[in-house]
Amino acid sequence: MNYKIFLKTLFGICLMAMCWMPMNAQDTNLRGDVNGDGGVEISDVTALVDYLLSGDESFVRLASSDIDCDGEVGIGDVAALIDYLLTGEWPADPEPVYEPVYETFTVSNVTFRVLLVEGGTFMMGGREDDPYVKPWEIPAHEVTLSDYYIGETEVTQALWKAVMGSNPSWYQYSYNSDYAYTNDLQRPVENVTYSNVQSFLTKLKQKTGKTFRLPTEAEWEFAARGGNYSKGYMFPGSNDIDEVAWHTGNSMEYLPNAGRDENIPHPVGTKLPNELLIYDMGGNVGEWTSDWYGLYTDAPATNPTGPTTGTARVVRGGSFYQAWRMNRVSYRHEGWPTSATIHVGLRVVLVK
Repeated sequence: MNYKIFLKTLFGICLMAMCWMPMNAQDTNLRGDVNGDGGVEISDVTALVDYLLSGDESFVRLASSDIDCDGEVGIGDVAALIDYLLTGEWPADPEPVYEPVYETFTVSNVTFRVLLVEGGTFMMGGREDDPYVKPWEIPAHEVTLSDYYIGETEVTQALWKAVMGSNPSWYQYSYNSDYAYTNDLQRPVENVTYSNVQSFLTKLKQKTGKTFRLPTEAEWEFAARGGNYSKGYMFPGSNDIDEVAWHTGNSMEYLPNAGRDENIPHPVGTKLPNELLIYDMGGNVGEWTSDWYGLYTDAPATNPTGPTTGTARVVRGGSFYQAWRMNRVSYRHEGWPTSATIHVGLRVVLVK
């Protein structure tokens, strides 16, 4: 059967199938209004078939004719329009196309990028039906955020050293011959206190002329979830933890000099990114946020910054040193500001 015969046959079947339907199924949505008469009805199927047979655009509105939203007008749109007239349901809208917006900075030949997270509203916190949810992750509550720029990766040892002149990380090249790290400065910096981080941010401003800060806890979680492009994954970017995060189950390496296996952080960006093309928001190292630690309420909030006082800061993201459950997008825990641990680092936010 050739193309024209197929279309004529399909149209004939369509007319017989819909002979019992009301002939003026009005819809305020212009989608499907092929002939531009303000309604979506059998005459639009006729107009669409005539266009595909003749190529004459004189009596069709092509902008309303891509019924299945695949970017072109074809046989699939005839079938989709018939299906709508039979069922009253449109084909699902296509997922929005994400196009990242970056800003790039260089300090002493070390380059890093931040990317735009478009503001939006989301439910922050864990779901009560999640079997792994912890009491300090609930209740879920509505949060609205403005636009912000967040680090594409965690701050690397290379960037910290370029800014501060030294590298505090435990997992760098060790002068103790019992260990055999690779001196890969693309590993995330760790072993830094909250005060160390504030000093780094101050000097980073001096080096770049731009102001950076830590993300709020809400900003961190929104970005981890994929922002407005979230697909609702358990972990940042996937339901498969091994695709997106270094954790205790996959971060072990054999250290020849030590003669044993050990969990260690890995170079940033070596796992898949999340929906916003942000790397390592689950695993590798945990990340300081600017919020004081406190329990959630169910009150909606706009650009929240956490409690006004406290004794501990919120740390997010799980780490190579922690089990997979601690890499869920809603997991949170306390970090003591004066403590430097081998599994907590940071990610920056650019102040615009």
